[in-house]
Amino acid sequence: MSKRSIAPAKGKLGILMPGLGAVATTFIAGVAAIRKGIAKPIGSLTQMETIRLGKRTDDNTPRIKDFVPLTNLEDIVFGGWDIFEDNTYQAALRAGVLEKTLLDEVREELEAIKPMPAVFDRKYVKNLAGPNVKKGANKMELAEQLMADIENFKKTNNCERLVMVWCGSTETYLKPDAPVHQSLKALEQGMRDNDANIPSSMIYAYAALKSHVPYANGAPNLSADTPAMLELAREMRVPICGKDFKTGQTLM
Repeated sequence: MSKRSIAPAKGKLGILMPGLGAVATTFIAGVAAIRKGIAKPIGSLTQMETIRLGKRTDDNTPRIKDFVPLTNLEDIVFGGWDIFEDNTYQAALRAGVLEKTLLDEVREELEAIKPMPAVFDRKYVKNLAGPNVKKGANKMELAEQLMADIENFKKTNNCERLVMVWCGSTETYLKPDAPVHQSLKALEQGMRDNDANIPSSMIYAYAALKSHVPYANGAPNLSADTPAMLELAREMRVPICGKDFKTGQTLM
C-alpha cells in the first residue's frame, strides 16, 4: 500500500462566503471570540473532538486539529459578498443570533470585514433586494468579476489558500436537466447567452473552480450539482461538496 504525504497547512487560509448574513456573521464572530479567548469552539468537530488511533487500550486519542494538518484559527481570514453594504458587525446585529454584548467585544474585527458587491438576480430569490450588486453584460462577465475579486482578496490578504462556502439564501428550485447543465462547453456558452437555468450560486461556483478554489454549498441550491460543474471540478482538480447546512443533508 502506498503512503500519501499530506502537506502541512502553512500560511493564511482565506474563507470567502457569498452571503454575509446570519450564518456567515455568526461563524466569523465565533472565530473572533475564540481567538480572543472569550469563547470556546463548542460544537466544532475539528477543534473539540478527538480521534482514536490504534487499539482502544493504546489510550491514543488526540484532538482532530492536532492530528490532521488543519489551518490554525489564528491564520484564517474572512471575506465575502453581499447585496447589502453593512459590515459584518452591522449584519450580525441585524441578524440577532448573538448577543450584542458579545459582538461588542469583537466589534473592531467585524467592522473591518466589508462585503464586496454581489452577483444577484431576484429571479432566483424573490423576497430580497439590495443595492450592493454587480452589473455585467452577461453571466460570464459577472463570473470574471468574481474571479478578479478572488485574486485580489488572495493577494491583498497574503493568503496561501482559499475556500468558498455558499452562505447565501436558498434559490428557486431548478432541475439539473437543462442543456447548459450537461457539459462545461454548454455551461460556458449559456453564461455568455444569459441562460435562465444558470442561477447566481452557479456563477459563484464556476468562478471558484476556475480560480482553483474549493467550493462548498451551504444551501439546497442546484449550485455545483450538475455534470458541467463536475467536469470543471475534475478539469481543475478542485474539490466540491455540500448540499445544505440546515436540514441534515450536507454531504462532506
